[in-house]
Amino acid sequence: MRVFVTGASGFIGSAIVRELLDAGHQVLGLARSDAAAASVAAAGAAVHRGSLEDVESLRSGARSVDGVIHTAFIHDFNNYAPAAEADRRAIEAIADALAGSDRPLIVTSGTLLVQRQGPLATEDDSPVPNFPRKSESAAMAAVPRGVRASTLRLPPSVHGDGDHGFVPMLIKLAREKQASAYVGDGQNRWPAVHRLDAAHLYRLALEKGSAGAIYHAIGDQGVPFREIAAVIGRHLNVPVVGKSGDEVASHFGWFSLFVAVDGPASSAKTERSLGWRPVHPGLIDDLHHGTYFGTSETSQNSASLS
Repeated sequence: MRVFVTGASGFIGSAIVRELLDAGHQVLGLARSDAAAASVAAAGAAVHRGSLEDVESLRSGARSVDGVIHTAFIHDFNNYAPAAEADRRAIEAIADALAGSDRPLIVTSGTLLVQRQGPLATEDDSPVPNFPRKSESAAMAAVPRGVRASTLRLPPSVHGDGDHGFVPMLIKLAREKQASAYVGDGQNRWPAVHRLDAAHLYRLALEKGSAGAIYHAIGDQGVPFREIAAVIGRHLNVPVVGKSGDEVASHFGWFSLFVAVDGPASSAKTERSLGWRPVHPGLIDDLHHGTYFGTSETSQNSASLS
């Protein structure tokens, strides 16, 4: 199968490219810069120049393949609504190219973007209404048009070597503030998955997924935030402290919107339907034994989490 991957040079997308190539698929990777193009080509994939804002480049890429995996997103939290709108338009453009073909389209969303009805967020839970990001509704709108569209929800922490997401932000903050912090009693939970397990699930969804399905990539159902802070504090040799009230915004800044969220999630339905099982280290083990506390994370930034 020839597969068009958006975000192909990113943290998650590059793992998906490797997963697909190792399974015998051909990959066409979207690249918006020379550096991204070089990375995609070095991985062994064909390069398709374009961007999320260039919808015609997305249409032309999708027309030439047997399926699409869409992981790219503009992670600008200061301009989130425009980023979400660009994502919606990108999905619609890809769906235009796939319409009437029953070709697969895997769209990315997040487990924190759902209305949890039980103790764990599940694949049956609906997205939060009126939230700016409309990835799931855009994917579902493609199904009646003859696209085998499905949604893969990622947890807030997709971890592994090269991570430049939320956990490295916490490490950077702890270094700067000389304290590793949590909110309240720190018992709010973050689900997590290793990037290689997530990449494997994207491939299974592409190969075996059903139109309109929702899939969850969950390795750890919910790691208490205080445990994450404790590991960071131990490795950096800084105190681990609880924050409340105005202290939260002062310590975490814009990231305070996320650090207090309690979002445990399950992937039981996904595991049954696709035969997926996470096999790589969990978040705490990865923090202890991975590369999070070398020199690499000091150069990370929050501009690209995909």
